Amino acid sequence: MFAFFKALKRSDATPLLARIAAGEMILIDLREAGERAATGAAQGALHLPLGRLAQAADPSNRARHKALRPDTPVALYCATGARSAQGVMTLRRLGYREVHNLGGLGHWQAAGGQITR
Repeated sequence: MFAFFKALKRSDATPLLARIAAGEMILIDLREAGERAATGAAQGALHLPLGRLAQAADPSNRARHKALRPDTPVALYCATGARSAQGVMTLRRLGYREVHNLGGLGHWQAAGGQITR
């Protein structure tokens, strides 16, 4: 339970924007397709709903998403930050070293991140 509360702690998106734009960090949108369609998405975000994250990020899975590796920094967002906290815990369990909970799409936008529709 303590790990979840720690994962809920939101990272400030502002200093991470440049790293994401430079391709040094992967940004993942954990929301469902309907949410993305209704509100848009962070520019450049990889879409992996939370229910697919573990399989797509598991280094032992041959079918994993090729952009995801435990040594690649990752930032996650959802609608409010709860699913991204769950995603932080999932990736840490899989051995990912640097994982950030950016909170919700609104936090991304407030930090200056662009939205695509």
